[in-house]
Amino acid sequence: MASTLRLISSRYLSSVVSKNGLHHATSSSTSAPLMFRSSTSIQISRFQSTDADARKPKIKAPPMVYISGEEMTHYTTQLLLQQWVEPYFDTSSWEKYDLSCKSRDDTDDQVLSDAVEAGKRIGAIFKEPTITPSAIQVQEMGLKKAWGSPNGAMRRGWNGITISRDTIHIDGIELGYKNQVLFERHAVGGEYGAGWNEVGAGTLLTTYIPKDGGAPFVVDKRDLTDNHNVCVVYHNPYDNVRDLAHLFFKRCLDAKVTPYIVTKKTVFKWQEGFWATMKKVFDESYKDEFLKQGLLDRSGGDLQHLISDAATMQLIRWTDGGFGMAAHNYDGDMLTDQIAQVHRSPGFITSNLVGKSDDGSLIKEFEASHGTVTDLWLDHLAGKETSLNPLGLVEALLGAMAHAAQLELDANPKDKNAKKVHEYVTNFNETLRLALHNTFRYGQGTRDMCGPTGFTTEDFVAKVAWRLDRYLQQQIEEQAPPELSEEDLPVPANKITAFDQKAILQLFEKYDKSGEGKIDFKNFSKMLMKMGVAPTKSS
Repeated sequence: MASTLRLISSRYLSSVVSKNGLHHATSSSTSAPLMFRSSTSIQISRFQSTDADARKPKIKAPPMVYISGEEMTHYTTQLLLQQWVEPYFDTSSWEKYDLSCKSRDDTDDQVLSDAVEAGKRIGAIFKEPTITPSAIQVQEMGLKKAWGSPNGAMRRGWNGITISRDTIHIDGIELGYKNQVLFERHAVGGEYGAGWNEVGAGTLLTTYIPKDGGAPFVVDKRDLTDNHNVCVVYHNPYDNVRDLAHLFFKRCLDAKVTPYIVTKKTVFKWQEGFWATMKKVFDESYKDEFLKQGLLDRSGGDLQHLISDAATMQLIRWTDGGFGMAAHNYDGDMLTDQIAQVHRSPGFITSNLVGKSDDGSLIKEFEASHGTVTDLWLDHLAGKETSLNPLGLVEALLGAMAHAAQLELDANPKDKNAKKVHEYVTNFNETLRLALHNTFRYGQGTRDMCGPTGFTTEDFVAKVAWRLDRYLQQQIEEQAPPELSEEDLPVPANKITAFDQKAILQLFEKYDKSGEGKIDFKNFSKMLMKMGVAPTKSS
């Protein structure tokens, strides 16, 4: 692939913050330090080495939705974009939506509706962590109201099926689980969409009214004898569980891990339907392939059900990894938090919402599984050094870019440019992961991995940018070989063997002074005169 790709690079300054608020930046092209005055946010300055570098074309990134958040993760993601992505991609096709509290407040949350609609239309979304303001934050920020979490609107708008949360691994560094762990969390239903109220003594009726005009009936009736009660009503939509099953089992096969289904159906009888549907899909479409690959050896040769209590214990015991679990919305939320703790932190877990568009194509939204990291943001605002590990943010961004490229290729399977962009994005993602992981392996990681001597947020981003640039440069050919057709050849193909091609090449290179695979008019004239074949005035 390297022979066909023209990856463009930039050079970056390394930045070190001094106590007086100045940034001392150095470049390989000069020995004198460059000085930048610091403001509230640390500014990382990009060094364009030559005008020629600036003129190199970038690959146009496929369309996707970019949702920005706030605080430390927003600041860090902007550094990643500036230093890792924008030197190589033209991102003008990305639609950007600001879901900061202020933006949602200023637009009366219209920006959220617009973002959801854009995600439904485009199908590939990257989302930075956002704030769901508390009552105290509403006062501190001067907001009109406590805007709710945007996740519910996104899951409904994108016909959410599952939230995939997987462990992230760095080659050569052992974290909590030795091998990958996959998790599918049903994206809809459960306590998150519950209706509730505080009531006194009385009778509570939950009545079902069929859409088809059938006779209503009481789902539940209970007498409330306490003077203070909280009544909660919710449901679990099961239409999309078959889609969830197919996604889960395909991913387990791709990752070569053993699948398990988690419920509390022994007590919550209504959860039986989730297990029954998952088992049916497995038996019909996947069991034979899992058996063939030996992926059911650890589970007795069949798909196993785990009670959620047992799953909690196994997550602690099965530190070799190599398994996947699927569960309801709330259980999935709790169990994946436990996986994050076993695997070091939420920063080493992905969080990808998968939904389905009206035409059946998959909508995928990618985000880090952690929040905005308020404590580091407050340190940053106070002028203190910070050291944020951006691994989860990077995996989310690369996942969104990869899905955007795949959607574009699926829509235009015969288009050469779509194929080229897909290959470019795939290679870039692999190379950036390698640069990122190797930076950790060389002991140049953030302080959560390397201790007090670890790099600051800014220095780590700059170091990975430097390493990424080196790796991409090593893949570039000086000049991609031309694709010649018959009419491009100077002589017919059946006669070309009579000429000494090696000698012709040596002659060409003699007059190709720039080494760029071309001869200017001056050198071309010299060559013709030297050969004695230059046209004369008399001729």
